[in-house]
Amino acid sequence: MIQQLLSSLLVFVLCVPHCHGGCAEVDSMTEAVAGESFLMGCISCKRREEVQAHTTVDWHFRATGEEEYAHIFHYDHPHPNTLHEDFNDRLEWQGTMGSKDVQIGAVFIHNVTFNDTGTYRCTFQRTLFLPLDNEYITVEKEVELTVVAKANRELLSVVSEIMMYVLIVVLQLWMIVVLIHCYNKIWAEHEARDARKALRAQKLALKKEPLDSKDNCDGVLLE
Repeated sequence: MIQQLLSSLLVFVLCVPHCHGGCAEVDSMTEAVAGESFLMGCISCKRREEVQAHTTVDWHFRATGEEEYAHIFHYDHPHPNTLHEDFNDRLEWQGTMGSKDVQIGAVFIHNVTFNDTGTYRCTFQRTLFLPLDNEYITVEKEVELTVVAKANRELLSVVSEIMMYVLIVVLQLWMIVVLIHCYNKIWAEHEARDARKALRAQKLALKKEPLDSKDNCDGVLLE
């Protein structure tokens, strides 16, 4: 599950120098765990976003020790097709949805086996509909996949875990600082309120004292 989340994070969040508009060409992860799912990333950004296009994606696989590639998957919006029996019910399209202009050609490999180790080739066949004439572009990318029995702790995983703990500590310290600030503010307001009450009481006492003295003097004169 962690491997799957990290793969998705790499494909949809990270950005490298080959960026065009909102698209980022990110290399796929290359280590899968036997028995789990693995996201095979493949991105080809269209350089001119304003131009309409139609793109198909093909995946080919060459097992370790083999010389020829086998055609295992084809996507032509909106139809994904698994073409090789070894991958039946194991490949799931995770690329661009809802558009013929495909720029993300990722697929999930479910229930990974050690026989899935090898080279995967992702091919984009893109047709650009230009005003004068159509332009045809082919982009190929390869992924060297290694299947292991147990997931190795990758750098991204370690950094993410460290950042998570750092964030937790920072948030806790921030909450403590906020609580102390609020407490000091409330205490200061409470003291200021008591000081104002005391001052008002003192002023009232000073106003009453001369009146009481005058009354006493009047009493003496009357006698």
